[in-house]
Order: sequence, then C-alpha cells, then structure tokens
Amino acid sequence: MSVVCDTLVLMTTTHKPAATLWAFIALSVTWGSSFLFIKVGLDGLTPHQVVLARIVLGGLTLAAIMAVTKRRWPRDLRLWGHLTVVGILYCVVPFTLFAWAEQFIPSGLASIYNATTPIMTLLLTPLVLSSQRLGRFQVVGLLIGIAGVTVLVAPWQFIGNPQGSFAANLACLAAPVCYGFAGLYTRRFVTGLPYDAVTLAAVQLATASTIVLVLAPFTSRAPVTLTPTIVGSMLALGALGTGFAYAWNTHIIREWGPARASTVTYLTPVIGVLLGVILLGETLHWYEPVGGVIVVLGILASQRTPQAGQRATPTSKHVQSSQHAQVSRHAQSSQHTQSSRHAQSSQHTPVTNEAAPAPTPPAPALTPPTPPPTTAHPEQDSSPRRARRHSRPRDEPAQGS
Repeated sequence: MSVVCDTLVLMTTTHKPAATLWAFIALSVTWGSSFLFIKVGLDGLTPHQVVLARIVLGGLTLAAIMAVTKRRWPRDLRLWGHLTVVGILYCVVPFTLFAWAEQFIPSGLASIYNATTPIMTLLLTPLVLSSQRLGRFQVVGLLIGIAGVTVLVAPWQFIGNPQGSFAANLACLAAPVCYGFAGLYTRRFVTGLPYDAVTLAAVQLATASTIVLVLAPFTSRAPVTLTPTIVGSMLALGALGTGFAYAWNTHIIREWGPARASTVTYLTPVIGVLLGVILLGETLHWYEPVGGVIVVLGILASQRTPQAGQRATPTSKHVQSSQHAQVSRHAQSSQHTQSSRHAQSSQHTPVTNEAAPAPTPPAPALTPPTPPPTTAHPEQDSSPRRARRHSRPRDEPAQGS
C-alpha cells in the first residue's frame, strides 16, 4: 500500500526535484532489473507464461492507477484500434522475443541489446515517416551504432559453432526493431490526442492483455513451477517494470523533458549487466561492454544538434508552409497599415459633396499668398466688358507658380 501511495505522489508532484530524482532512480533500477526477473521466471515458467504474467499484471496495475486517480477510459474506437497495434508491437512481440532469447543468452547481454532501441528507431524513421530526413549527425550516429551492434553480436563466435546462440541474438535485435516501429507508429497516429500517457499506456496494456489471454490456451499450457522467488520476480516484472514504470516515466518527462529523460537508456544496460554478474554469476565477454559503449556513443552522436550556421535543410513542405505564413502575415500587415492610414486621413479631411479636385503640386514655401482681386482703375472704362478684361492686376502670379 505504501508503494502505491509513493507512486501516486510521484505522479502528482510537479515541482519537487527530489521526487523526480527518486523516480528516475526507481525507473532505471526497475527497467535494468527486468531482464534479471525474466531470467529468474524462466526457471519455473515458459517464455509465453512469463509474457502472460508480465502483461496481465502490468495491465491490472495501470487499471488500478486509472481508478485511484479517477481517469476516464477513452471511448474512441479508432484510438483503441491504433493502441491495439501499439500493444502488439510494443508489448506482445518484443516481450516474447526477449523471454525466448534469455533461455540461451545471459540477461546482461539482453539488457545491452535493449539499449539499441534509439539506433533502430533512427534506422526506421525515413522508412516509416517519409517526410523526415536524417541529418548529418544522425547519419554519423547511425553508422556508429551499427558498428556497435556488430561488435555486440560478435559474429566470429559462431564460426564453427553450430550450437551457438545466433538465433537468440537475432531475436534480441528484432525486439528493439519492434520498439522502434511502435514508437514511430505512436508518433504518427496517437501523438497529439487529448489523453495523457498513463491513460494511453493503460489502454495499450489492456489490449495486449486481451491478446495474450486469448492465446494463453494455445501457448501457455505447459506445467508451472512456482516458488516465492519466481512469484516475486513476476510481480516485480509486471507491477513495477510494466505498470508503475509508465507512471514514473511520465513524471520524469513532464519535469525534465524528453531529452534528459531519455538518459535512462544509458543506465539500464549497466544495471542489467551488474545484476546478472553479481546475482546470477553470468560471464561477461569483452565484446559485450565494448559493443554497448559504441552503441551509446552512436546514440549521443545522433542527438547532437547543428549549430546556428549548420542547420539542416527543412523539407519542402515546411518551406512552403513558412513562405505561405510569411506572405499571409505580410499581406495582413499591409492591409492593417493601409486601413490605419485611411482612417487617419478620413479624420482630418472635411467631407464635402463635391468631387475631389485633381492633385496639384504644392506652391513654393516662400510664395506670398495671392491678393484679392482689385477693383477697376478710375481711368479705365466703366463698361462691363472692359471691367472684366482688367479685373486682375498685372502683378498677380499665374496659377500653379
């Protein structure tokens, strides 16, 4: 009960750095030890039974969190359909691959393979999201990551060794590929919907639990051997590693941002390797940590951002959108300026019923004002015709001068 209360505090506390730090430590230890729990569970369960326990217990945990925090389950059928795909790619398939592979390889090695997820996601991004292109640093990071995966697999160890665990290594590589597809699918079809991460994760695990429960009569019929250690491992793997871990991860992303929160990827394999060596007596070969370090270097290289003068060229759609936005803003600004000038001119110009005269050039600044017309000279003829002819004095300036 205290664990539940502490978890709810971590989810709802938003301005306590100590709580976020403890959540980060708990998430690193939980995800790093998940491969140890899988290895322990395989002592009495089949890989499918391990996956069944993990997903169902994780789904029940998130359902309890939904009930305690009074979150509402979505009613959008399209969302449930998309999250069913995510549940298959993010839970059912990769969990099964890791559980099957750990029958033949150490748990620490499986945790190192799990750290290749960012590299696999980077490799799949141009294929799934055609509008996005890889930048220079991302290509360099991808090449470094592929080199690290090659060292990690150590293909030379399978030469002349038909009983090697080559298939298990491929399974551990296929699992991060599933994670990469699931992340990109989520970004394309789920990101931006008005639901928080806990709700989406609960729906995802609900659909995954339904799938494994339907398949259980066909895949999980083998005899079961339960011990306190195995039961405790499954509870920790399901409730902590698949349930509470989502809540902790959501809290960390909200407080630290996705970039800083992703550093948990670097700690997970370290914890997984240490637990495997210390608690299970697993042997660590030189190429496993070396390959893992190279993979981490590739991830770091791919996350570098270009400097001010080296920004990546945006896609054509982005350029067109930016140009259209600039033209629209310029047009609106011009219209606003013209309207303001017209309004000001209307306030200072008297309104008349006559047509506006044609514009004339202004008179010179030093030109004196035109005097009024003078009367006829006494010596001039007083007839109307002569009066009109002599009505303007000789020194009056011409119009427009």
